Amino acid sequence: MRRARLAALLAIAIAVPAAASGADEAKPANPAPPKFEMESVQLVLLMRAPTWKKLPPEEAEALQRQHIAHLTAMGDSGKMVVAGPFSDQADPAYRGVCIYRVGSVAEARALAEQDPIVKAGQLRVEAMTWWYGKGYMTFPKARETPPEKKVGP
Repeated sequence: MRRARLAALLAIAIAVPAAASGADEAKPANPAPPKFEMESVQLVLLMRAPTWKKLPPEEAEALQRQHIAHLTAMGDSGKMVVAGPFSDQADPAYRGVCIYRVGSVAEARALAEQDPIVKAGQLRVEAMTWWYGKGYMTFPKARETPPEKKVGP
């Protein structure tokens, strides 16, 4: 008898918190899946131009330094989030990629065409918008916004 009372009290003690927490409330059988959202960047492919020519080593090195300076400036401005060359590609015309976050293909193309290596006719620009799932890709080293301009000394 005593064991029966203890068992009954234990059952009540377990049941009361479950009822108080709303465990018996109806839950939807199939909650709606989260909405899939997308975001975009401007993808710029740097391709070997039809006017490409083998340059003397010192000229090629100087042009490469100017090219890297341009890419660095684009990153520092917050307009480009990442860039880099290709390797092991089947088609050697594909030289590299830049990902811009400027809002339009026209602006990304215009910025990429200011690259000294493009102006020299060694590379050409292919630009397009690239869509991907929101939150799937981040650029932790990229500037979110252009840096503030310093005024005065």
